[in-house]
Amino acid sequence: MNINSTLFLQAIVFAILVWFTMKFVWPPITKALDERVQKISDGLAAADKAKSELTNANQRVEAELAKSRTETASRLADADRRAQVIVEEAKARATEEGNKIVAAARAEAEQQTVKAREVLREQVAALAVKGAEQILRKEVNAGVHADLLNRLQTEL
Repeated sequence: MNINSTLFLQAIVFAILVWFTMKFVWPPITKALDERVQKISDGLAAADKAKSELTNANQRVEAELAKSRTETASRLADADRRAQVIVEEAKARATEEGNKIVAAARAEAEQQTVKAREVLREQVAALAVKGAEQILRKEVNAGVHADLLNRLQTEL
């Protein structure tokens, strides 16, 4: 065989191989590569979407945390105010109760004072009667007796 015919024959076989490859082998490879490119781009798009969703979720979480913090601070402030009101009410009630107790003690002391005065008056009257008995036993002098009774009366 001749080198030219071998070369020509090899060129024809190579052309057939190129045609066969372009017709039957190349389309599935390009299809697989296109599918792979599409999967990668879909994956990147999903990652970008997930990243944006994560950012949005973080913002919502921060907003909820800020809201719960302000709500908690508000509730604590309300509780503090309520506690102050309760303490003030308790102080007012205690002061009122103390005033009532003091007033009752003063009234009782006043009653005991009045009672003691009455007892003293009775004792003084008894002493006056005893004194009068002794004066009458010794001598009967109306002027002296009247003077003594007047002094006793003023002392009472």
